[in-house]
Amino acid sequence: MTLDQIRLGIIGLGYVGLPLAVEFGKYRPVVGFDINTRRIAELQAGEDLTLEVEAEELASAQYLSYSSDPEALRACNVFIVTVPTPINGQKQPDLTPLIRASETLGRVIKTGDIVIYESTVYPGATEEDCIPVIEAISGLTYNQDFYAGYSPERINPGDKVHRVTTIKKVTSGSTPEVADLVDALYAEIIVAGTHKASSIRVAEAAKVIENTQRDLNIALVNELAIIFNKLGIDTLEVLEAAGTKWNFMPFRPGLVGGHCIGIDPYYLTYKAQAAGYIPDVILAGRRINSNMGAYVADELVKGMLRKRIHVAGSRILIMGLTFKENCPDLRNTRILDIQHMLLGYGAEVDIYDPWAEVEEAQAEYGITPIQQPQAQTYDAILLAVGHQLFSDLGVDTIRSWGKASHLLYDLKYVLPADRVDMRL
Repeated sequence: MTLDQIRLGIIGLGYVGLPLAVEFGKYRPVVGFDINTRRIAELQAGEDLTLEVEAEELASAQYLSYSSDPEALRACNVFIVTVPTPINGQKQPDLTPLIRASETLGRVIKTGDIVIYESTVYPGATEEDCIPVIEAISGLTYNQDFYAGYSPERINPGDKVHRVTTIKKVTSGSTPEVADLVDALYAEIIVAGTHKASSIRVAEAAKVIENTQRDLNIALVNELAIIFNKLGIDTLEVLEAAGTKWNFMPFRPGLVGGHCIGIDPYYLTYKAQAAGYIPDVILAGRRINSNMGAYVADELVKGMLRKRIHVAGSRILIMGLTFKENCPDLRNTRILDIQHMLLGYGAEVDIYDPWAEVEEAQAEYGITPIQQPQAQTYDAILLAVGHQLFSDLGVDTIRSWGKASHLLYDLKYVLPADRVDMRL
């Protein structure tokens, strides 16, 4: 197969798949496939509710078509899989979306075709878990009748600077020839360049440690914040002072949610434990970050008590529901940890987040964010997500929502330090 013979199919049109499909769709025929019929209808109407791709950019992908019918994939000969890879209730990898996608491909794949996976997995998952599914359903033999590649996604939801084309892409293939073709395919759209890994397993491992490293760095500053709070030292001032050294890494404490940093380390720890090794440092970092919601809630309650504000029966406003700032993504948001803890103390909790889609919040979490906070209503206000619009509101407006005596806790260092009662 040569580059000009490639007919591309992209399976999964979420935060990862859609930007990729749009970029390829500017230059070559692409079938964008998703099982969510509502998502397909939305994209066909020229709208992306994730806000990752603007309407003008969608329209520029002149060779891109959308379908929820697997039969539309039969015309393709190279497939890119960009489905989610979550964890289950036991914090173990849930490969169900990947397996379902592989089953779909097994029914449409032909001799000579190539399947490229982008979903974050543990080293070995592509060839040990996904490829056998395709073989079993298609009756084809791996690396004889069809081939595979792995090119880990590096999408950062809500980031308008680091886009799919401007982030260097790791590529790999199941044979040297396929690796070259996969690399050349991505090089068509990735202006930042590509890095061809020596094997699929190396590319898989590279992806999973990227977010594991970030998770550990955030866990370190979260632990530092806890220590400095006990010592009565302002954490941000310490980080800013330390940041004057050229090689100090500028991480900030906070909640770790989303579909990457808070999830991916469990894929690596699962595989490590299966190999007989207990990854103590990675698991310790996960424990620290997983417990930050409870820590924040406890600190908020202590602050209220110091101000002689009764917690039971109080009204508390949490500003923010999405997992990160300036983005509508609700996946694995840790705001729920804080809400559940405060409800357990007997407080009434409202959540305000103009970025969050009300219908999605209701469907995913049973939460209905309020449309607008009312004046002089709250005993405590927690600014939990650093949306720019919250900064633009200003501290006076936010304070106006509190009662005559209330607590303002700025978790994200959005407001002036001398105008808030507490910071992380």
